[in-house]
Amino acid sequence: MSESALAKFRAKLNKSVGGDSWLTRDMGSLFAAEQLKPDALEELETRLLMADAGVEATQWLIERLDVQVRLGKVKNEAQLKALLKAALLELLQPIAKPLVIPSFIKPYILFVAGVNGVGKTTTIGKLAARYKREGKKVVLAAGDTFRAAAVDQLTHWGERAGVPVLSQGAGADSASVIFDAVQSAKARDFDLVIADTAGRLHTQTHLMDELRKVKRVLQKHDAYAPHEVLMVVDGTTGQNALNQAVQFHEAIGLTGLVITKLDGTAKGGILLAIARRLSLPVRFVGLGEGMDDLEPFDAEAYVEALIGA
Repeated sequence: MSESALAKFRAKLNKSVGGDSWLTRDMGSLFAAEQLKPDALEELETRLLMADAGVEATQWLIERLDVQVRLGKVKNEAQLKALLKAALLELLQPIAKPLVIPSFIKPYILFVAGVNGVGKTTTIGKLAARYKREGKKVVLAAGDTFRAAAVDQLTHWGERAGVPVLSQGAGADSASVIFDAVQSAKARDFDLVIADTAGRLHTQTHLMDELRKVKRVLQKHDAYAPHEVLMVVDGTTGQNALNQAVQFHEAIGLTGLVITKLDGTAKGGILLAIARRLSLPVRFVGLGEGMDDLEPFDAEAYVEALIGA
């Protein structure tokens, strides 16, 4: 990531807390003269928990720092930041896996799920624009037939991205819509099908069953389809985002995540919770409403933004 992109990432991630990192603000106050205060790690622990890093990730991080503190390796703010950065990277780098669309799978089927209000349709539009810029022929499948306005919203984003949208209107069978879109894409030599699905809660059993049905129908086209099952979660919802991801993963087997609205929250710690609990790849993060405000997740850039280096 370039310096300008890193600066943009840092500014947007920390926007809601006055430009200061929610994690490392006033870190110098954790020291008394040249010594780390006895309750310094407790203060860091509190900040992590308040930012929705979750108990598991927080304990994991604090234990690593505590070992170094006991060994006498923390004498000043710079050393504490360096150790914190190393621990954060150890946690996050394994899940920073950009989504690569291989040319030998055609059409590649990208299945997008999530609850209502997380920015799912917006994310689909941004993904379509991104992969079109990369030279791929992209088509959107309007598989959200449950909500009346969903097809119109997807059509709007398809127009913005400059890609076609295949639909059958409200009330149509979602599996049929997506299967027909895949068949059409195959016949027209498209590279990528991005399939929208109805926003749902994990408690809506009939809609979760529908997701499983769509997967079964797609596997009639390709036994390995869908090739990516991407869930969109809202970073501002904290632990709810983690709970949703856990439930969807159990139901349909997720292969990747998109974390949206990180520019509007001081609770970006949800990425740490997800890394520790699920270890699912985070493909992209959303940092705004613009068409270009969907960035591949870069663990080092994210950590630099948190540390404020």
